[in-house]
Amino acid sequence: MPIPRERAVASVPAHGHTPTVVAAFLHFDLSFMIWVLLGALGVSISESLGLSAAQKGLMVATPILSGSLLRIPLGLLSDRFGGRRVGIAMLLGLFVPLLVGWRAGTSVGTLLGVGLMLGVAGASFAVVLPLASRWYPPERQGLVMGIAAAGNSGTVVANLVAPRVAAIVGWHNVLALTTIPLAVVLVAFSLLAKDSPARVAQQSLAGYLRVLHERELWWFCLFYSVTFGGYVGLSSFMPLLLRDQYALTAVTAGYLTASAALAGSVLRPVGGWIADRVGGVRLLSVLLGGIAAMYAAASTLPAIAPMFAVLVTAMVCLGLGNGAVFQLVPQRFRRQIGIATGVVGAVGGLGGFLLPMSLGQFKQRTGSFGAGFLVLGAVALLALVLLRVLMARSEGWRASWRASASTNEADGAARAAA
Repeated sequence: MPIPRERAVASVPAHGHTPTVVAAFLHFDLSFMIWVLLGALGVSISESLGLSAAQKGLMVATPILSGSLLRIPLGLLSDRFGGRRVGIAMLLGLFVPLLVGWRAGTSVGTLLGVGLMLGVAGASFAVVLPLASRWYPPERQGLVMGIAAAGNSGTVVANLVAPRVAAIVGWHNVLALTTIPLAVVLVAFSLLAKDSPARVAQQSLAGYLRVLHERELWWFCLFYSVTFGGYVGLSSFMPLLLRDQYALTAVTAGYLTASAALAGSVLRPVGGWIADRVGGVRLLSVLLGGIAAMYAAASTLPAIAPMFAVLVTAMVCLGLGNGAVFQLVPQRFRRQIGIATGVVGAVGGLGGFLLPMSLGQFKQRTGSFGAGFLVLGAVALLALVLLRVLMARSEGWRASWRASASTNEADGAARAAA
């Protein structure tokens, strides 16, 4: 059987390429900001268009859904044509929904179409992180990926800036003004980014199908749906939650959301660091329990001060959980890390679609967000129970694959040759 093309790489350059890392960070940061922009503007948009609770949830969830689904095909395109080319094409494509929303965003249908197109921004993860990663050897991957992935701070920027600017010029014009930093990053990325000479050749379809047969991959998808899905979904829907439940202004809701999102964002690499020391599965067990407890506390809809404390704690657990999950993925899929990362990132992101949809639907049907938070807590608790069952039944889950990594690689090679 021929060697999978994933392994057909040149030697990794020893010197790396700092400008590409900077370009990847800028691309990811701006893309993440645009990805959650409708959520950051959600209060202004919903008041302007008179949206129902369910429509608010759908508006916020639509970019998250399309962004998650686009990660796999755009990742494949970057393997084939290079991350620089695909990254430039993505930035160019984002001008379209921003301009359409600016000039024609006067109906729910048009806004949902804009949201679908904005999902391109959410796929930046699958294109620019590998672009930077391929310039560096394994012993420097943690630092490089941490710098590039810090671009999820775009959530903070969107919630800090967009509501305040919308209060001055209107939310339609915020979409138009966003094209200015988009143009700046497009120029910077074009000048700074460079494909590594060690770029991985296009992965074969058979290679993808083999990984999809691995049960652990789908467990990782479930846990990442709870952690990353919870982070992006909650940070997108939080302005609407704070406005509808506590009658806060759009600007105040944006500031509080940015603070909570920042806590989750900066602690993602900390979660990976702790998982390296105590084990990803052990840390994830604690965090899933914490997430379930915070959702249960949020379901009581306390006063704004304790509610904000609960939401910040939830975002801390979610951010740490993201780091814990992606400490585990390379332990289990060392030979297929690119494929596994793409699938887990794509499917896991679907949780970010379901969270605002659930909260919006429960608010519309019951008149309260409480039931929606209870369901989210039950999902997190179920994930914890399933994780504990896996730990009881599988040595790999108990040891976080540390002790059995070589065995798994040998088994994977045997399956590939079969």
